Amino acid sequence: MRRAYLLGVLLVTVAAACSVQPPSLPAPAPAVRAQPLPFKGRLVVGNRDELPPAVAASLSDDSPLTFSYREELAHDEYHVPLWFSALDPVTYVGAPLGDYTVTASASLSIFEGDRPLGDYSAKAHVTKSYNLYEEPTHAELERAARDAVREKIDRQLYADADKIKNSIATPATPPRN
Repeated sequence: MRRAYLLGVLLVTVAAACSVQPPSLPAPAPAVRAQPLPFKGRLVVGNRDELPPAVAASLSDDSPLTFSYREELAHDEYHVPLWFSALDPVTYVGAPLGDYTVTASASLSIFEGDRPLGDYSAKAHVTKSYNLYEEPTHAELERAARDAVREKIDRQLYADADKIKNSIATPATPPRN
């Protein structure tokens, strides 16, 4: 009787373990093709290599508009307690032992002199589980989070591009005689 019970528990454990899926990064959102904005700007705060694609494609050193871009990353981890995972048989067939999360936050401000023309912010979370046999790198999670947050900023900019273009002051033209 005891042997049948142990065999049943073993079979249930193996069946449950076989249904465990390997971890993967979330599917990326459909990419917006990076096109220059209908206006140009100078970067006064931020790193040129870390800009959203639309902003990077719209840089000009002699523009009266200025861009200020800031990006921050936060890391978080969850781990199954070691004593539990060591005793749990599904650990050895690839069950998740925890996960890593990277949160990217970004903000972009557009100014004409001292006059603000637009303020944009976005946040993106990327989480990936790990198991005994496979573990994501922090670099791949950071890259995915940065790409996602930059994509969100670009979408906001494309939605507001005409409004910003129309609010840019044009130089006064002399009246015709």
